[in-house]
Amino acid sequence: MYQRRLSQKLREALKAVIPIMAVVIALSFSVAPMPGGVLLAFLFGGGLLTAGMMLFTLGAELAMAPMGERIGAKVTKTRKLWLVLLLGLALGVMITVSEPDLQVLAQQVPSIPNLPLILSVAAGVGLFLVAAMLRMLFGVPLRILLLVCYAAVFALAFFAPKSFLAVAFDAGGVTTGPMTVPFIMAFGLGVSAIRTDRHAYNDSFGLVATCSIGPILAVLVLSLIYAPKGADYTAFMTPDIGTSADLGQLLLRAAPKYMGETALALLPIAVFFAVFQLVSLKLEKQTLLKIGVGVIYTYVGLVIFLTGVNVGFLPVGAFLGRTLGALTYRWILIPIGALTGWFIVRAEPSVYVLTAQVEELTEGSIGGRSLQLSLSAGVAVSVALAMVRVLTGVSVLWFVLPGYALALGLSFFTPKIFTAIAFDAGGVASGPMTTTFVLPLAVGACIALGGDIVTDAFGVVSMVAMTPIITIQILGLVYKLRGKPAAEAAEADTYTDIGEYEIVEL
Repeated sequence: MYQRRLSQKLREALKAVIPIMAVVIALSFSVAPMPGGVLLAFLFGGGLLTAGMMLFTLGAELAMAPMGERIGAKVTKTRKLWLVLLLGLALGVMITVSEPDLQVLAQQVPSIPNLPLILSVAAGVGLFLVAAMLRMLFGVPLRILLLVCYAAVFALAFFAPKSFLAVAFDAGGVTTGPMTVPFIMAFGLGVSAIRTDRHAYNDSFGLVATCSIGPILAVLVLSLIYAPKGADYTAFMTPDIGTSADLGQLLLRAAPKYMGETALALLPIAVFFAVFQLVSLKLEKQTLLKIGVGVIYTYVGLVIFLTGVNVGFLPVGAFLGRTLGALTYRWILIPIGALTGWFIVRAEPSVYVLTAQVEELTEGSIGGRSLQLSLSAGVAVSVALAMVRVLTGVSVLWFVLPGYALALGLSFFTPKIFTAIAFDAGGVASGPMTTTFVLPLAVGACIALGGDIVTDAFGVVSMVAMTPIITIQILGLVYKLRGKPAAEAAEADTYTDIGEYEIVEL
């Protein structure tokens, strides 16, 4: 039944994975020779990565998007603002608490207890999801909300301990993972569907962007409350793989961990949907069967994907970083970082979800290829700049402050739909491929150079989340200057009649 769609997803996954594998293999036969076991793990991980992406992207189409869109639309149609906001808050908190990357982040900040950190970050995501929903319902310009929020972020950043700046900005990227992004984006689409104006769907973008601000503020606030002296870090260890049997044992040990983490991440969404199905949605059996199959594809795909990248790509990223950082011509880290960034973002599973939704809502007037090229350019620049930071030890603030100032400045000239897509793309680009390959690459290089890992290597996730915002808005300016339909359609301001909502019930 799904054979044709699986074949299409397989072709997309191969196009995404083969280029980055070719780059790594070329490096292994030239400037960064690898042990045979590490290379074997990388090749096998690439196969798992391809299979996982294929299943995950199909599952997101069949299950995650329909679930999020139906829940969002049904909740909003109640016209009860208090219910919309309450469920949005609960959804944001539940999804964030179960996000595996948040657990990893908590381990990197030992100066702050895990539970307060996780709960604070989850509350931040939930509150900002509520803010994003209010913005959509009432037609508030996204750039206004972003200006206010980032002003608060940078005001706090000047008072926070320097050792926590990079970790705080990275937090915004790691908490919007591949499990939650498709659901949140579809949820926003369902919420915006209640709007009656013709520009409502333009405002369905921007949800991921707004939710990414909450974790940054949460970590910055907690660093002030706990007044930590510093953050420790445990370096990545390259596994000892001598034979194929060693690789098999490594996979057998890793797979159950990611099975549990993925189940924990998917469970709140599944329970949320099941409750709505029993209470309100009442979908037909055929539709439920399709969603059920999609959930299985999503789960299996993400387990395979995470196993592949953590077993195969993480150790290779750390090994490459250490090897390249130890070279006499260590400047080579910058062009290799740019090349890696160009291709690595294409292997992020959530990127396909974003580009598909953009093409669908704009009826193809914003092409997926143009979007992917802009994303690749942005991530290439960000990883190159991250390598500059590793080599020089320059604070992440010297990059993110002017970077976000430029991004927010562009929002006043770029068509609004491009601004919303661009800020969403930042959260989408900083996914598991960044945390399991690009971050270990920076950490490995930092270790070889004798730098401070927390201040010099961390921050790469925030850089990856920042630069696509600029490049995609530049793409929007190009569309605008050329008079493309997507730019022209987004020029008019959007207003919504809020009188239909039962504000008094708050």
